[in-house]
Amino acid sequence: MRNDVNPMDTPVDVDALPTAWREAGTGPIAIFLHGIGSSRTGWRPQFAELAELRRLIAWDAPGYGNSLPVAETTFTAYAGRVAELIAEVSPGAPVDLVGMSFGGMIAQYVAATYPILVRTLTLLCTSPKFGLDGTDPVTWRADRLAGLETAGSPAAAAPFILASLAGPRGAHVVPEAVESMSRIPMAGLLTALETIVTHDSRSILPSITAPTLVLVGAHDTETPPAYGQAIVDLVPGAKLQIVNGAGHLLNLEAPAEVNALVAQHWEKI
Repeated sequence: MRNDVNPMDTPVDVDALPTAWREAGTGPIAIFLHGIGSSRTGWRPQFAELAELRRLIAWDAPGYGNSLPVAETTFTAYAGRVAELIAEVSPGAPVDLVGMSFGGMIAQYVAATYPILVRTLTLLCTSPKFGLDGTDPVTWRADRLAGLETAGSPAAAAPFILASLAGPRGAHVVPEAVESMSRIPMAGLLTALETIVTHDSRSILPSITAPTLVLVGAHDTETPPAYGQAIVDLVPGAKLQIVNGAGHLLNLEAPAEVNALVAQHWEKI
């Protein structure tokens, strides 16, 4: 644990257009893509420790927070927005790309489509295909929409949704996750829900050349370890690390282990 305080490590919000972000640290750039129920504020434990290694940039996904929406509900559009952000903040230099859940799905398309932009790839709690276990996308989306309609807003729905995603010892992180989800406009979340059910990257995963680390909580029921293994089976040289005791809110539930594994992955290359 660090005892010093560097002013450059203090997070700063950059409300640029079309993509807004939060950043801290200096040096080579690492970009963080949050999950469908989060935002740029959802990486606090990583910003607290990893800013000594990189200039960390955590985006608000299109339609989230202060970012403009995408023009079409496709992963191609989301990946294109990531590529634009990389070109803005790291011109001429590839970045360490970290994606969580929905953000991990987007990161797969970025790494496959824009290989020269990605130095390393880290995927947390994600999948190579929506409904890999047979979940029906129409039913899944309808259930989410019904829950949002009943709650009235992403902020109101957040406590119920996020409490179900934490592992057996993760209840203490739910309030922090709720705070991050409360920043999501309804329109942005609806676009993400439209997009996520189309996800199937299996045909492009073998083309990823960036060194890839896949992390998953042992108690993740949303994207279980088998999903991570399915990615590793398709990405050349990819490694899987299962984090004991954690669920789907992995970066909040097990920050010390996640931070150490991410830092090791960055430094090995």
